[in-house]
Amino acid sequence: MHPVDENWDLLASLLPPGWEEQAVLSGASERLRGFSTTSNLLRTLLLHVGKGYSLRETVVRAKAAGLAEVSDVALMKRLQKAEKWLRGLCVSLLKESGWEMPVETHGFNVRALDGTLVQEPGRSGSSWRIHYSVQIPSLVCDHFELTSTKGAGTGETLGRFAAMEGDLVLADRGFSKPAGIEALSRQGAAVIVRLNSVSLPLFGEDGSRFGLAEEIGKMKETGVDRAWEVWVQGTQGRIAGRLCAIRKSEEAAERARRRIQRKAQQGGPKPKPETLQYASYVMVFTTVPTSRLSTAEVLEWYRVRWQIELVFKRLKTLAELGALPKHDDHSARAWLYGKLLIVLLGQKLERLGRDISPWGYRLPEAWKWQRVAGF
Repeated sequence: MHPVDENWDLLASLLPPGWEEQAVLSGASERLRGFSTTSNLLRTLLLHVGKGYSLRETVVRAKAAGLAEVSDVALMKRLQKAEKWLRGLCVSLLKESGWEMPVETHGFNVRALDGTLVQEPGRSGSSWRIHYSVQIPSLVCDHFELTSTKGAGTGETLGRFAAMEGDLVLADRGFSKPAGIEALSRQGAAVIVRLNSVSLPLFGEDGSRFGLAEEIGKMKETGVDRAWEVWVQGTQGRIAGRLCAIRKSEEAAERARRRIQRKAQQGGPKPKPETLQYASYVMVFTTVPTSRLSTAEVLEWYRVRWQIELVFKRLKTLAELGALPKHDDHSARAWLYGKLLIVLLGQKLERLGRDISPWGYRLPEAWKWQRVAGF
């Protein structure tokens, strides 16, 4: 067997059980013209996504390797049809690696959203912003938008993401703005967002400014959470919510203060005393009532938001996310799932490599038994 084929067999052994059947059920391998097997289809798609080859170069290389005989247009259509299949493979691999989340959703449809920048290769390459939303815990992408980084309507805002009643949106401090919170509230959705004390001013019941520094300063114990009823001023009225906070460990707080001071040393503004004070706390604003989520549950759900950020980190650091196809949202989503699949397979190979067999691969039947046994 050719070494390249041996490598592929090893990689294919890391895929979730039933991965070829999933291609049939998802429609990815329907009318498999130009590809002799589902395996060759996936190899060709990963050649395009993983190596960054253009569609035209990919089909030339695939033909030379005996994997496929298709046009670049046909390959693009195959990539689009493979979106659901690639997403399912990613979700299965993520379940294998495991990650913790609160057990009870309390009837909410939980979503995590974020934005990230990608730079096309070369000094003159364009910069793009990906606006991305996934459902929790399935990690199914329910919103994808690609915009420029310059001009009106290209920034990060909660109002960009369509929502419905019953949604619970998890977002970072970059989305901590009254307009976005108001937009989601009008659609009947709830929000948990990291507080940015500058862009999201909070008010008390009487309309006066909430004394954030004073109230937070009363929290002296680590690991004890607290909440306050606060209001956000929108364009059409006030929005009721809660400020939920917990004090960080001294080690975590010191790391946060060092980051702030490092930015100042690199030419940024001198930090205000309250900025250094707030670095000792995690502060989250939510519109979820206490009857549905306690303060501790709000903070735990905010922690789950890291899943979408980890997706972007994997794509950028391990999969070298660069020139994003701009044909349409459909093909771009499939391309992103392909990138994520490569990252997850690499992580799984790294885990297995700690105790890889001396002959260079696992015995499939024995490994199935070990996986069931929990090893």
